[in-house]
Amino acid sequence: MKRAVIYCRVSTEKEQQQTSLQRQREELLELAKSMDYKTIAVFEDEASGYDVERDGLMDLLECLKDEKVDALFIQDETRIGRGHARIAILHLLEKTNTTLITNSDQGPFVLSDMDAMVLEILAVVEEYQRKIHNAKIKRGMKRAIEQGYRPELNLKNRGNPEGRARLTVPIEEIVSLRNKGMTFDEITTVLNGLGYEASKATIHRRYKEYEKDQA
Repeated sequence: MKRAVIYCRVSTEKEQQQTSLQRQREELLELAKSMDYKTIAVFEDEASGYDVERDGLMDLLECLKDEKVDALFIQDETRIGRGHARIAILHLLEKTNTTLITNSDQGPFVLSDMDAMVLEILAVVEEYQRKIHNAKIKRGMKRAIEQGYRPELNLKNRGNPEGRARLTVPIEEIVSLRNKGMTFDEITTVLNGLGYEASKATIHRRYKEYEKDQA
């Protein structure tokens, strides 16, 4: 059976809004059942649709990330959010391949031409951001190798089908790459690509601490 989650939202904590919240829950549970979905969770919020920092919404997004969910049931499209928040959440639903079903439509929500265009632009931008990030890693790695850096000496679990372990970067690696004339941004990109877990700020701080110790 297909799996679904339900999200209900009202804007205030007034008594009539509480009644609306209960009505949304009951109607959506019935709609999901009528469409042969198994409801695995119900999330609720009493907050503005312009606010993305909603406890119920955050729990919902975590569920979509961690669980196998086929559809999200809501009363109408404004329940997930308004303004930019609405577009951002629609984008996240597309990324998780979650079908959005509304009670007002009695079926899958159909994007407007404008919404579809905006979401397509967002997808293209994300794809190019990913390509640029990967290109930076490759460029930094190539430069490091050309200057004598040997990454094969610093990897653990080579040949491990589950991937290499995340490592805490040693100061020796930072100093070695810095001595080859690389910037901290390039060093961060190279080491992250090798599996070391460290931000640019951390690498910069550790190098400055090293310089201080050597003084």
